[in-house]
Amino acid sequence: MIVEQSPLTPVGGKPLLQAPGVPVLMTGGTLVSRQRMAAAAAALATALPDRPAALNLCESRENFLISFLALLRRGQTCLLPPSRAPAIVAEVMAEHRDSYQIDDAWVSARRGPVAADAHAELMVPPERVVVVGYTSGSTGRPAPNPKTWGSFIASTQFNASRLREVLGAAREECVPWILATVPSQHMYGLETSVLLPLLGGMAVHAAHPLYPADIAAALAELPSPRVLVTTPVHLRALTQSGVDLPELAAVVSATAPLSADLARTVEERFATRVLEFFGSTETCVIASRRTAHESAWAPYPGVVLDSRDEATRVAAPWLPAEVILQDLLELRADGRFEVVGRNSDMVEVAGKRASLADLTRRLLSVPGVTDAVVFQPDAANDTGVRRLAALAVANGVDAQHVLARLAALVDPVFLPRPLLLVSRLPRNEVGKLPREALQAALRR
Repeated sequence: MIVEQSPLTPVGGKPLLQAPGVPVLMTGGTLVSRQRMAAAAAALATALPDRPAALNLCESRENFLISFLALLRRGQTCLLPPSRAPAIVAEVMAEHRDSYQIDDAWVSARRGPVAADAHAELMVPPERVVVVGYTSGSTGRPAPNPKTWGSFIASTQFNASRLREVLGAAREECVPWILATVPSQHMYGLETSVLLPLLGGMAVHAAHPLYPADIAAALAELPSPRVLVTTPVHLRALTQSGVDLPELAAVVSATAPLSADLARTVEERFATRVLEFFGSTETCVIASRRTAHESAWAPYPGVVLDSRDEATRVAAPWLPAEVILQDLLELRADGRFEVVGRNSDMVEVAGKRASLADLTRRLLSVPGVTDAVVFQPDAANDTGVRRLAALAVANGVDAQHVLARLAALVDPVFLPRPLLLVSRLPRNEVGKLPREALQAALRR
């Protein structure tokens, strides 16, 4: 079945940083205007080596934004590795042999004074490949995904429109202030903490808080309306922390499925609205939903979905080619869809099939369990049967108790063996669990 929305023609050749006097960043309590950000990037661009591409490893959002714009000005591609681990960085460098690395120390050493009245307009051709993002490696070896400027303009228009719709008509003329708990290098982080400020008329806090108290403190520094861009892992921690947040206009979540129960808890606890984005490194965001109130996703206009053969083909006017995702979708006649699971999420044990995501959800429902994952290890045992394994974080209970409670919730063949209790799951910066990290945790 194919579902198609109304087409959209990507907009190209659009100047960056409209309304130069409007702030785009808050850092150290100081507001940085769009004009000043563009001027700082123009100054840094003169110090860049004459190379085709650079790995942007800046952890500082300010340095990332300035260096991202500097690379655009020089016509160089921004490479975004899925991790700062030396081996992964080396792999990306090997694929782009003429590239170089940019980090906070490198940028800070080359940033000079910027004149207050400096003006630096920047035009980028829509067909130019400006970013190569790499998949996270949670389901296999990281793979490159080139992104054109035109595709970013088109997808950012939809992201901004959907977010403003959730913010409401009363805030239509306001500058929404974003606080993100995800890094700029991740595609979700790039779309929300970099492209929305640059192209969506929004602004961003330079902070990258992880803990509930730090999130609350950073939000308190921002003007209204405030938008928290985060993940289900951070949202679960926030709701369990007892920390109060300042007035929060909206919450955006992605990177992992958000349960309706958690979305409702967040909306009630913080008197806000939760918007969930659906996308991937390959496609960027292509759909959204108000998870507390609806289970189905609404695709962006122009998105064409063809779900069959245990995969989903995605096409859109701003994508250079059809993309194949491993997500299994149930398409509705009204154009919306529900996610059944992922091809890699479905497992078979003793002739029975189950979803790893559903098994993880059931494990998380056991009293005392605060974080968990069920997965299928690579190695088979002596019988050739690939059983499941699980890692869990639990308070006040032991592994035997957790297994006994889980046994009442799942078929016996899907009980994880082993189930190990750990102090924390090996999540990466966006809350995902790379397969190699899970395998390593079992070997400890």
